[in-house]
Amino acid sequence: MEQVESEGRTPRKRRAILAAATEVFLQHGYLGASMDEVAAKAGVSKQTVYKQFENKERLFTEIVLGTSDQLIDGLQQAYAETLEGAADAREALRALAYRLLQSLTADGVLQLRRLVIAEADRFPEVCGAWFTSGFEKSLEALGQALHRLSERGLLRELDDPTLAAYQFAGLVMYKPMNRAMFAGTRQRPKPGELEGLADRAVDVFLAAYGA
Repeated sequence: MEQVESEGRTPRKRRAILAAATEVFLQHGYLGASMDEVAAKAGVSKQTVYKQFENKERLFTEIVLGTSDQLIDGLQQAYAETLEGAADAREALRALAYRLLQSLTADGVLQLRRLVIAEADRFPEVCGAWFTSGFEKSLEALGQALHRLSERGLLRELDDPTLAAYQFAGLVMYKPMNRAMFAGTRQRPKPGELEGLADRAVDVFLAAYGA
């Protein structure tokens, strides 16, 4: 009985440590993050933290790569729900643009992006993997979804669907993402601004790729 309870507690402790560590890393950065604070926030001993993750670098790696998986899952769901089966390219792309703006300008996503960028030179393989297995992979998936729109006659033929996906994402995200990177997450979009950005981004994209 004790063995079963122990096996059940271990995953819960691990999730609690990851949640606490994410909060601590986002607040203090890698160098400022304390394993003592992680343990206190998770409600476990520091020994338990080290038993689960070996060291701070390993804990940072788990957080970065875990959030990358969550990111691509959310983006692929957004592509499926807005583009697959769409009858109107403008309407579908606008819906997707607005969803991207809402999700990728969330405070947690912006803070995590800033953390990964800040630590890219210290952990190039880990932070590089966050991009390649997260954003890059998701944009390849978006390119495939755009290609299917093209095959159905809703967009013109795409010579490079992944490039088209990068261009779409750039049109949508460049202004709010860069503003947040420099001005901080407290600099929130004004009412109606995200809708306007979505509309204008789709206008420009369809001027190049509309059927």
